[in-house]
Amino acid sequence: MQSDLERFPKGFLWGGAVAANQCEGAYNEDGKGLSTQDIAPRGIVGAITKGPTKDNLKLIGIDFYHRYKEDIKLFAEMGFKTFRTSIAWSRIFPNGDDAKPNEKGLQFYDDLFDECLKYGMEPLVTISHYETPLALSKNYDGWVNRKLIGFFENYCRTIFDRYKHKVKYWLTFNEINSVLHQPYMSGGIFTDKEKLTKQDLYQAIHHELVASSMAVKIGHEMMPGAKIGCMILGVPNYPLTPNPNDVIEAMKQDRENLYFADVHVRGVYPKYMDRYFKDNNIKINMQPGDSEILKNTVDFVSFSYYMSSCASTDPTKEKGASGNLIAGVPNPYLESSEWGWQIDPIGLRYLLNLYYDRYQKPLFIVENGLGAVDELITDKNGNKTVNDDYRIKYLNDHLVQVAKAIDDGVEVMGYTSWGCIDLVSASTAEFKKRYGFIYVDRNNDGTGSLKRYKKKSFNWYKEVIRTNGKSLV
Repeated sequence: MQSDLERFPKGFLWGGAVAANQCEGAYNEDGKGLSTQDIAPRGIVGAITKGPTKDNLKLIGIDFYHRYKEDIKLFAEMGFKTFRTSIAWSRIFPNGDDAKPNEKGLQFYDDLFDECLKYGMEPLVTISHYETPLALSKNYDGWVNRKLIGFFENYCRTIFDRYKHKVKYWLTFNEINSVLHQPYMSGGIFTDKEKLTKQDLYQAIHHELVASSMAVKIGHEMMPGAKIGCMILGVPNYPLTPNPNDVIEAMKQDRENLYFADVHVRGVYPKYMDRYFKDNNIKINMQPGDSEILKNTVDFVSFSYYMSSCASTDPTKEKGASGNLIAGVPNPYLESSEWGWQIDPIGLRYLLNLYYDRYQKPLFIVENGLGAVDELITDKNGNKTVNDDYRIKYLNDHLVQVAKAIDDGVEVMGYTSWGCIDLVSASTAEFKKRYGFIYVDRNNDGTGSLKRYKKKSFNWYKEVIRTNGKSLV
């Protein structure tokens, strides 16, 4: 085993990840406009509201907007080599289609990135992470409208020019394939999910893919040394049984996700989508120049990984396993988290090999973690902490599989655990589902001091980074 654990390469980018809408708060400060998240107080499980409501925990988040220096210092204490965060589009362009950017919003991220760099921590920046400016969602129906490509290009040019000397690593759209399941949250599509046609959905996807490739193109032009990647919601699909029909079903479900990465890496639509479009009477409106833009391929593939899924053609097998925006048939060989997400460390090794065999591009695990109910206690030294051995085991087991994948020959750039500090969950918009190495004193009812406390996993991860993975067991 030890030989496996020595496979983490020199310069491996250890770190953690957050999203602006889940941690920053300050939803209406310093010129920020409303985003789609500001009227979604229940995440994906509830209806949107007419405006911001007091029960929306994301409006304050963990007050990262005002406390980022304290938090970055804690990340630096753990030894982070990189910190993944996102830029809130509506903090830069409050309505998305504004003629000029908001200087106070730009300055905030200047200060945030400077704070990271002060500790030798590379910012890894997601350009669009589940928070389309609300005006673009309401007035244009989000990415259904081709005009968003131009608005996104303007946004990208603005932030690339501003941060080109501070940010080397960029991601275009967070979990871009999630738009298939959550079109409002992922794509800012205001049309009700049940009324949205497949034609409009896949046209919106085309617009996002063109915009993502456009971002790669102008990013490489404006920042020659930058590395720009795509970001995929990674869920490997296993056939539930050896029945060949289940194997084909698993292949079809995999292709739903692989389609997005295929376009990003290969620069063309995969041939298997021809049949899908034909069977579903979908005709992509491909404008002149789109094919050329798509040829601007990514430098690396990043992805989230929390669980695997099973595929079955047996109608009696209900999709009872919940998960990261996707439900699947439960795998009888796996245990589940408190939220029903099936835990499958070996699936991460499998997915890394699957992506690398397919693309031969560097891979970056930019989300992985365990959401759990944590109990804040006082230890024998009088310090408040959380004995989160369950989280340590989860992360240890997944990282051991990353080491095995590297030993398999997979090129892995880095690993940023999700929610390195507690934040508001994306799927349910609650606070009791915690991921962090750092406990934030806030509750589902909005009460709490917002004070930060180190969990047991804080020092565990610090040692993993210090030893470049050799402390894993």
